[in-house]
Amino acid sequence: MSSDTSDASGTSRPVSHTSGRRKPADIDLLRIDDQLTSDERLVRDTVRDFASDRIEPHIADWFEEGTLPRDLMPELGKLGLLGMHLTGYGCAGIGPVAYGVACRELEATDSGLRSMVSVQGSLAMYPIWRYGSEEQKTQWLPQMAAGEAVGCFGLTEPDHGSDPAGMSTRARQDGSDWVLSGTKMWITNGSIADVSVVWAATEEGVRGFLVPRGEPGFTTSDIHKKMALRASITSELHFDNVRLPADAVLPGVTGLKGPLSCLTEARFGITWGSTGAARACYESAVEYARTREQFGRPIGGFQLTQSKLAWMASELARAQLLALHLGRLKEAGPLRPEQVSLGKMTCVRAAIDIARQARTILGANGVTLEYPVIRHANNLEAVLTYEGTQEIHELAIGQAITGLSAYR
Repeated sequence: MSSDTSDASGTSRPVSHTSGRRKPADIDLLRIDDQLTSDERLVRDTVRDFASDRIEPHIADWFEEGTLPRDLMPELGKLGLLGMHLTGYGCAGIGPVAYGVACRELEATDSGLRSMVSVQGSLAMYPIWRYGSEEQKTQWLPQMAAGEAVGCFGLTEPDHGSDPAGMSTRARQDGSDWVLSGTKMWITNGSIADVSVVWAATEEGVRGFLVPRGEPGFTTSDIHKKMALRASITSELHFDNVRLPADAVLPGVTGLKGPLSCLTEARFGITWGSTGAARACYESAVEYARTREQFGRPIGGFQLTQSKLAWMASELARAQLLALHLGRLKEAGPLRPEQVSLGKMTCVRAAIDIARQARTILGANGVTLEYPVIRHANNLEAVLTYEGTQEIHELAIGQAITGLSAYR
């Protein structure tokens, strides 16, 4: 049985109601999703159904194979999920909470899927949308919103992760052109990107450059043997005197505030997304505890198991409420970076704790890809580190509290 509804971009699509998956509301003690508006619930249901029907049957294989198909991008674009929180240029223009809910439902399936979407929207499209020229916006944003063009974000370097101010990548002017040299590392979507937003040091400060695929001197190489975010393309970007025209530079920003503002956008999505991974682990543990029998009865009837589930429910509710609160604050105005740091640090840490506890409930079954728990647990170890390590967020929060910087 199915009925018609609208997707995040307003396009009518059929939604199946035949899935056997346990609905989160069944074990949502605080009924937090009741606080969502009807439009936000529509986004939730649309993304959840897409992930259930299109991604979940394959995600364990993709994780094991170390891939995520590029041809998912047009499908995600059709749903309005690429650059969904931006306005104009083919973007859906949904609100912060709806965007967060979409990230949550994507990451409930896999962190790699949410990374593909949030890198496209928050790290590649957002700087073009906010700092680009009208020509750059018109050229790239409609294609990227539709999933016809893929973007990536080049900031991190092999020797400069938490300290981007020390970046070695340089861009120098040569007549009216720019010449770009350096290496970027740990770049999601890197080798499949049609355009890379690359941040480089110049004589006037850090600038952003749009580097199309195929430019002479620009090459990529994928990073293999990862044990986390395997269902995600992660690459190095290499620039060997890449010559770019004057209009390749983003004209609207100079300095680190450019890339850091993009990271603030992306970290908001991670805050929400991590609660989806946590929820998936919690649901798996609850279902397993209800059905797995030892000593003649379900293990969910034992006090130690119920204690674990109670603490998992508490941590999940705390993270979900924090994400929702930050979303409502963002609706009222821009979030301060330390507010987003608090969200990212707290929610990812809670998600890791929930994943590890869920693994113990599943016992030996918890380390197989027949269940989602070990996949989420491994992914979350990477999520804890990328786009700001836990330690960096602790220092950002500490500086906001004391007014004293501990960075230098």
